[in-house]
Amino acid sequence: MNPPKLIEIRKNILKKNDELAQGLRARFAADGVFVANFVSSPGTGKTELLKYTMARLIDRFAVAAIVGDVETENDAVRLRKSGAPAYQVETHNMCHLESFHIDKAIVAAASQFRVEELDLLIIENVGNLVCTSAFDLGEDLQVVLVSTTEGEDKPLKYPKIFDRSDVCIITKMDIAEALEFDHAQMR
Repeated sequence: MNPPKLIEIRKNILKKNDELAQGLRARFAADGVFVANFVSSPGTGKTELLKYTMARLIDRFAVAAIVGDVETENDAVRLRKSGAPAYQVETHNMCHLESFHIDKAIVAAASQFRVEELDLLIIENVGNLVCTSAFDLGEDLQVVLVSTTEGEDKPLKYPKIFDRSDVCIITKMDIAEALEFDHAQMR
């Protein structure tokens, strides 16, 4: 009996996504649109934070959102309460957004907003700290949110998303003391 053969395949499976993301980044830059991608676990408070942030920005900036979720339009409906347009992408069985979702959403959302007329495009990614870390969406800034209710160990459990993100926001600080949340462990 022959020993099993090991076949090594070296192919960037994200190449198509990355190429489209670069194209999106170039388009956004040419249009003068700043794009921020927000990622977190479900229930971190991402949608609420974005709703209040967008409501405060809308009087000074042209802002809109593309919202990713496995099912429902619930988060886009909540973001629209800010007064800014929000387009929902339902990924169905996918636990993250990919650059093709953003590319298609820009076209599909044209009745709500035209990306070239925006100052700020917010992407609210699907609630997931694993899959979202691998996919470039053409954003200028990636923000990861973690809540005090999740514990201090999230950067240890999901290092890739924290390493890849430009900013980390800790939410639900109003209950940090009751949870005995240790700020030092989050660093």
